[in-house]
Amino acid sequence: MTESDNRFTGLSNALADAAERAGAATVLVNARRRMPASGVIYRPDLILTADHVVERDEDVSVLLPDGREEAVVVAGRDPGSDLAVLRLEEGGLSPAATAPAEGRVAQLVLAIARPSASGIQASLGIISAVGGPARTGRGGLLERYFHVDAIPYPGFSGGPLVDSAGQVVGLNTSGLARGSLVAIPAGVAWQVADTLAQFGHVRRGYLGVRSQRVDVQEAARAALGREQHTGLLIVGVEAGSPAAEGGLMVGDILVAMDGEPVREPDDLMARLAGGLVGRKVNVQVLRGGQAQTIPVTIGEKQS
Repeated sequence: MTESDNRFTGLSNALADAAERAGAATVLVNARRRMPASGVIYRPDLILTADHVVERDEDVSVLLPDGREEAVVVAGRDPGSDLAVLRLEEGGLSPAATAPAEGRVAQLVLAIARPSASGIQASLGIISAVGGPARTGRGGLLERYFHVDAIPYPGFSGGPLVDSAGQVVGLNTSGLARGSLVAIPAGVAWQVADTLAQFGHVRRGYLGVRSQRVDVQEAARAALGREQHTGLLIVGVEAGSPAAEGGLMVGDILVAMDGEPVREPDDLMARLAGGLVGRKVNVQVLRGGQAQTIPVTIGEKQS
């Protein structure tokens, strides 16, 4: 056997081991009329899956890796990020291991699924692109996402995307991009899942302003002390809103929130989706060409 044969055999065995390791935390989710989907165990009593495959709130069950079929309840769901959390009453499951670092472009990955009782399935590919923040067609915004060139076979949504060691780098879904596989990074998915398990929905922040993107002039950039070329001109402030109570005014240019630059409307949306509800945060604005920091307590957006 040549050295190249040995390397190929070693890679093949490593991928098979990775699939087996991830499959031990991958379940079948029976929550829709058509073909079952997949889910991943992320806490001893919680399973994370894609929201679009959970077509009913009752009579939902999962097939566990050991062959047991168990009833679960929908603990929370968020169509905007296409994530849903299912709770198993008994618990005692072994959660999937997450990768210590997030995925990167050209990384070799496996999409893992359990779409039938016959066992796990796998699809090999690479992370072809990393994007975000981006609005989803389901009314939400993803801070970060992976485009994956693996084939999204039926039933793969809700299953884990894993690295060559079998550690989860993302959650697969075909519900956010037509005809292609998108993965929500594990760090983002796990954070949303914790919120869903606690509150049943994602708490999105509410500031209460209308704004439009504008250029930040050179003199104003000097006042900021950084090279930020755009911000959000506040053109309306809702009465009684957190922005009004905090003292934001029409004509202010919002340039940062909670220490993070705000250059585009999606930047503001991403900041408000990042667990700020109920927190007093520093909002930086340009007012009369001068930088000011205004503390504002972020409210919760009502659906």
